[in-house]
Amino acid sequence: MAYFMLRATDKPGTGDLRQSTRPEHLEYLESLPQVFRIAGALLSEDGQTVVGSLMMIEAEDLAQARAYVEGDPFAKAGIFATTEILPWRVAIGKPA
Repeated sequence: MAYFMLRATDKPGTGDLRQSTRPEHLEYLESLPQVFRIAGALLSEDGQTVVGSLMMIEAEDLAQARAYVEGDPFAKAGIFATTEILPWRVAIGKPA
């Protein structure tokens, strides 16, 4: 198993869609705790406005990590303008 970092930015004007899709999104992440190790919203400089998502994913390989991201209700709803998934190596600490 390996770790991957997802950084996704939201399309402008998708705030309402994000809010309405959020319960399904959280249910999806919570159903796969062995995959989504940590996840949360990225905020603008005002510390309030959601501009995207950041997730640490544990998967066999990059293809599997992408498949998990594509299964996310936020991705299926078309909220993300961009997604970047990169391999990640732990240097300090240990994911739960």
